[in-house]
Order: sequence, then structure tokens, then C-alpha cells
Amino acid sequence: MGKGGESIPDEEWERFLREAEAGAGGAPEEPSARARMVARRLREESGPPEPWRSHPPARPRGGKGWYVIGLLVAAALLVVALDPGRVAGWFGGGGGESTPLAVESERPDQPPPTEAAALKPTVEKPFRGSPAARWSDGTAGIGLPEARATGWMSKEQVAQALEKSRDFLAASSLDPGVLRGERPKKAIALINPHQPDVQGFLTTAFRSPGRENDPLLLFSRFDSRKVRLVGDVIKVRGRITYREGKRGAVEVTTDVTYVYPVVRAAAGSDEVVRTIVRREVVMSWDDPAEVFIDPGTFSLVFYTVESTNSGCDTFTGYLTPEFGADRATTPPGDGPEVDPFDRSTSMEARTRQAGDSRCGTATRS
Repeated sequence: MGKGGESIPDEEWERFLREAEAGAGGAPEEPSARARMVARRLREESGPPEPWRSHPPARPRGGKGWYVIGLLVAAALLVVALDPGRVAGWFGGGGGESTPLAVESERPDQPPPTEAAALKPTVEKPFRGSPAARWSDGTAGIGLPEARATGWMSKEQVAQALEKSRDFLAASSLDPGVLRGERPKKAIALINPHQPDVQGFLTTAFRSPGRENDPLLLFSRFDSRKVRLVGDVIKVRGRITYREGKRGAVEVTTDVTYVYPVVRAAAGSDEVVRTIVRREVVMSWDDPAEVFIDPGTFSLVFYTVESTNSGCDTFTGYLTPEFGADRATTPPGDGPEVDPFDRSTSMEARTRQAGDSRCGTATRS
């Protein structure tokens, strides 16, 4: 039932769900020890992304037709893991060997230094040798801008939308249960249920994950039967920005990199490797007077992912890191070299650089 007592006709809803089940073209693939990237590319120009599939997140109030937001699911660059000698430290309660960086407030103008890259991570210091050693833990590493009245929202409402946007990132990429492979119920509950294509994607992604329906586009999950996280700290660096969107909505863009240190699940395993995931997610906090949307939820506009050592061309629904023995038999990626810690380059630019290649090579991990 929509706002104001109006409802989406059953036949329309069923039609959208059938189309969603059929699969949308160009959804990104899942990452692994190699960088994988979906064939679909971000639009060549600047500005809003081309829709990979048009979908009605909600029906507009008092108007005809559907309010269509373009949703682009661009699978991003996934990077091949390096040989053990070049693997750098991750996360986990350690790493505090140097002064922590201030929270990121704007895009940096250069990549972080590499002088300590030869140091290997350990269970005690899983981020050693990595730029992430100086990053903040969890959501403390996500910069929030100052709130101001925008679109249909007051300053206080914008502040709440920014906090909820960060809550979504925590629920999708930092929640301990989700990282162990559980369904991200809290994160999904924040997504507008009146987006048939999105809801269809979510249903299919968890029921039968594949190239076009990959839960890793939005959520970080490991198969706890195969790997386990080292410690309880995830190093994070990124920022949130916003602007006025369509119909006075507040459009929030998040660009965040997460560093996950893991070992094999087998008892006594102590070889630490890192999986690095960078996601850009655009959320539209719509005016309920203009769009059918449940209170406290956002419409999903755009999302793209870039991951290193997470599984290239594997579609299990889980991040699949490779360890030393695995890398000996892993062929090199066919894409460009990528520094997963370099946040000075936009994800759009990296996608253009990679073109149609699916797997790149990490310069460090």
C-alpha cells in the first residue's frame, strides 16, 4: 500500500518483479584474489549515471506515470592478489604503529606512500605494512559533511539522513553477522520497498547469486566455513557527500574503502591476507509527498564496487580471498594495474581505464 492510501496495481507489481527475476543486463561480478570488473561501464560523461535498468522506485503522488530513477549496477575493478612478499597489513585491533590520519573530507590528490609495503601482516598486527594501519576503525573512518537545509529537508532532517546513510554502510559492510555470511536484514530494511527492480535483484542475489545478481555489489560477506576475520576491527576510509536531487530529494553519495584481514577457517591458521573493498553507493532520500516511500528508507539510485583479493569470476555470494598457495596457480588479470588504497582516483575513472576487462592486478594489497 502506497502513501495516501493509494496502492500499486497488482498486475504492475507482478510485471516488474517478473522483469527483475529475468535479470537486468550489466550487473557487476564478484571479486576475488583478482580484481574483477563488470563489462558494463560507467557512463562516459560526468553527471548522473546511465541506468542499467530503469525501474520505478515509487509512484509519484499527484502525477501520471512512474517516477523513474536510473539504477546503474556497475561491477567494479577487482584486483589479483600479489605474491606474499608484497602483501601489506590490514585491519584488526592492531596496526597503531603510526599517527592515525584525520577523517577524509575531500578526495586526496595522491595515493598513500608505499615505503612500508614489504612488511607482512600478522595475526597480532594484521594491518602492518599497509596504508590502512593509519586508517580509523569502522564507521569512525567515514567522514560526514555538515548538514544544511536541502531540498525538502530541514537541516535537522538532512543530519538524520546522513546518519542513516552511514548506518546503511555499517549494516551492509561492517556488521559482524553479515561478514560471517548472514543475510543483511538491517541494511535491506533501509531500502525503499517500492522499487520492484531493486527488490527483485535482492531476492535473486541471495537465492541464486550470479554475474548479473551479485550480493557483493552492496554487501560484504565471507563464507565462515572457509575463512574468518582476524580480530574485530575493520579499517575504513571514505566520505559522504550530498546534494539536492530529483523532486527535491536529498541525494547522498558514499565512497568508502573497507579493509578486511582474514585467515583460513581451519584451526591454527595464521597466514593473514587482506580483502579490500571500495564501494560507491548513491541513495535518494525522497520526499514522501512526491514519491511513494516508507518512512526512514531511501531509494537506491546507483552502486558500484571495486574489490581486491575477493574472487574473480566467482559467483558464490561471498568474498573469496586467495592465500599464498592459491596464488601460485592463479593466472594474471587481463586488466590494468590498480592500487586499491589509492582514493585519489574516482571509481568512474578506474572503470573507464579498465574498459571491458574483468580482472586487473593489484600493485599492493
